[in-house]
Amino acid sequence: MNQSATSMHADQIVAYQGEPGAYSHLACKHCFPDWDMVHCASFSQALAKVEQGDAHYAMIPVENSTAGRVEEIYRELKGTQLYVVKEHFEPVNHCLIGTPDMMLADVQLVGSHPQALAQCNHNISRLGAQQVAMYDTAGAAKHLAESKQQGLAVISSSLAADLYGLPILQSHFNDVEGNTTRFLVFAKQQKMPIYEEQQRYITSFLFKVRNIPSALYKAMGGFATNGINMLKLESYMLDGQFTATQFYVDVEAHFQSPAMQAALEELRFFSEEVRILGTYYADSFRK
Repeated sequence: MNQSATSMHADQIVAYQGEPGAYSHLACKHCFPDWDMVHCASFSQALAKVEQGDAHYAMIPVENSTAGRVEEIYRELKGTQLYVVKEHFEPVNHCLIGTPDMMLADVQLVGSHPQALAQCNHNISRLGAQQVAMYDTAGAAKHLAESKQQGLAVISSSLAADLYGLPILQSHFNDVEGNTTRFLVFAKQQKMPIYEEQQRYITSFLFKVRNIPSALYKAMGGFATNGINMLKLESYMLDGQFTATQFYVDVEAHFQSPAMQAALEELRFFSEEVRILGTYYADSFRK
C-alpha cells in the first residue's frame, strides 16, 4: 500500500513493523480486523506513519514472556510524541518453516528475528543448527521463499507460511508453552478512558530523576504509600551518557484517580521531567 493511498483513509489504518505475516501483523488482525494494515521496515517508520497522519495507530511489541523486553522500542520512546491508547497480548506459536521436500534432519541453519531465536534457543540447539539473525520473522520466511537456500529453515508464524507457500516442519517450536508478546498501540491523540473506580486501568509514563542521593527510592515512594501496584520499571541510558538515566513505568491506576495524582506529585518533586504516555484499559489477558 503506497503513501498516497494511505493518506486518503488514515483513520482506518494501523501500521506495524515487519513483512506481512509477522506477529505484529497478527496482532493488528486480532485487534482491528476490519482495518487496513500497512507494514513498515522499522519501529520508527511505523511510529512515523502515525505522526505524519498516514496511519491512525501503530502496533508495537514491547515485551515477551520468554525473551523479555524488546529493547529497540525503548530507544524510540524518547523521540516520539505519540500516546499509548491500548495494550494487547498476542499468544505466539512459533513455527519452524522450511522449503518444499525439506525434513528436520536437513536443517543446518535457523534464521529469524533475534527475539524469536531467543524464544526457540533450546529447540534450535536440539537440532544442532546454527542461528542466523534476521530483521524480521515474516521477512525471514519471505527470504526463504525467494532464495530457497539449502539447509536453511526459519522461525515464523503459520500466517507467514501460508502467505509465502512454505511447509511447516514443526509447529509450537518455541521453548516455553504460553509464550506471549505484549503490544502497545500508539496514537497521535491521547484517548484516555473516563475514570470509573471499579475499572482496571494501566498508566504508562517516562521520568528522569534528579541527580540527588536516593532520588529513585524517594520518587517511587509515593506509589507504595498510595497503594498503587507497579507492574513494570525499565531503565535505559540517555544519549550514551552513563549519568543520565530515564525510566519507563507501567502502574495499575488511572491517571485521574486521587491516589495516582498524589503519587505523581511526589514523583515530580524528585524528578527533572515526567511524561505521561497514556492511560488505557488493562487487557483481559491480565485476569
